[in-house]
Amino acid sequence: MGGRNLGPWVAGLSYAASTSSAWVLLGFSGFTFAYGISALWMLPGIWGGYVVMWLWFGPRIRGETETQKYVTPTEFISANVDPSARAKIAALAALLITFCFIFYIAAQFDAAANAFVANFNMSSPSSLLLGASIILLYCLLGGFWAASITDTLQGVVMMLAAIIVPALAVVEAGGFGEIARSVGATSPALLDGSGGHAGFAFIGFILGLAGIGLGTLGQPHLLARLMAVRGERERKQGFAIAMTWAVVVYIGMASLAMAARSLAVAPGTGEQIFYLMAEQLLPPLLAGIVIAAILSAVMSTVDSLLLAAAAAIAHDLGLAAKLRMGELALSRIVMTTLVVAAVTLALTLPDTIFNRVLFAWNALGAAFGPVIIARVLNREPVATARLWAILTGFGLTVLFYTYGTIDTNDTSNALSAWLSKLAHLPGDPFERVLPFIPPLAIVLLAPQISRNTQ
Repeated sequence: MGGRNLGPWVAGLSYAASTSSAWVLLGFSGFTFAYGISALWMLPGIWGGYVVMWLWFGPRIRGETETQKYVTPTEFISANVDPSARAKIAALAALLITFCFIFYIAAQFDAAANAFVANFNMSSPSSLLLGASIILLYCLLGGFWAASITDTLQGVVMMLAAIIVPALAVVEAGGFGEIARSVGATSPALLDGSGGHAGFAFIGFILGLAGIGLGTLGQPHLLARLMAVRGERERKQGFAIAMTWAVVVYIGMASLAMAARSLAVAPGTGEQIFYLMAEQLLPPLLAGIVIAAILSAVMSTVDSLLLAAAAAIAHDLGLAAKLRMGELALSRIVMTTLVVAAVTLALTLPDTIFNRVLFAWNALGAAFGPVIIARVLNREPVATARLWAILTGFGLTVLFYTYGTIDTNDTSNALSAWLSKLAHLPGDPFERVLPFIPPLAIVLLAPQISRNTQ
């Protein structure tokens, strides 16, 4: 865990860069560009996730990790259960982490490919393969400490880009007042904070968007940063740094999206607006440097995801010992396999960066977040409850994500039609919020492990 010696700047900036990825620079800006200020209901949930992770989870996770010498978040999730049950939890966690991270990494590769397509006129498949190859090579060369240091530098690049490009776009558009006037005249719906919804639909819309923050609570690559912070002082300082970064970057991307609307950028560009505005507003050399922020965002997330997945398989499963090979060698094999799977997914099943990241984010959050909450609350649910909570949270997320892709007009099956309608509610609350509730109830209401057996 990098010597459990991350200082506040490295911990804070590497956490922020890993949690936001290309999703904030491309996905969030594109979503705000499409839906206007109603998209900002995400921000309380996203920022709230930072607060909960650092200020509530942080002390317990960092302290227990240091005392018990945990190496992965799975060891915290499965703490105090008997060895056979711990092996089952570790195996399930490794399977789910690997599955979800393939989607997550595929989204990052899509972002890298978009950068090459937009700037070098390359084909999308060639761009994707080139980007994935560069990122894999870079990830194979370093470990957790190297990833944390590079993520810190990449976080700085991302923050500068999130200040420079939006600031120039707002000035070009004539300031926030002119942006509001122009957008109000051409697309007044974009200035409607309710997104055009009322009553229970509006409540569901808010819960769905703000509920994105729940996914933060179960992300292995983010929990790893908290586990590796040097001390309590560094944790508090790291939180202040990460939170400042998040506020600046998200506000910057929202400002960029609305300025692009005011400047009449083509509506279909969506997740390309960061590139387009950088090219239009900056000299070529500076535009190239700023666009490199996208690749920084991609790399800062992919290395953390690959390391977390590799640790889950090589360390938590004890697979290296069973295969009689070093954990490092096995980790590199796992990383390469994951990259190949993610590239295959990106090439064969096209989807938006926004959707891919949110599926993996929600699934892992609902699977692991409730168990972590229970342990932070000093409850020790029995192993069976932990297993069922993980399966329930993950399964419900997959269920509503799957039905979210079904045509709501298909009434050939009443149950499918009903689930499809629920999955298509504004803000997707049934995908982002509901899967968190049953597993949380399971771990909070289940019998606890006897204190005498811990």
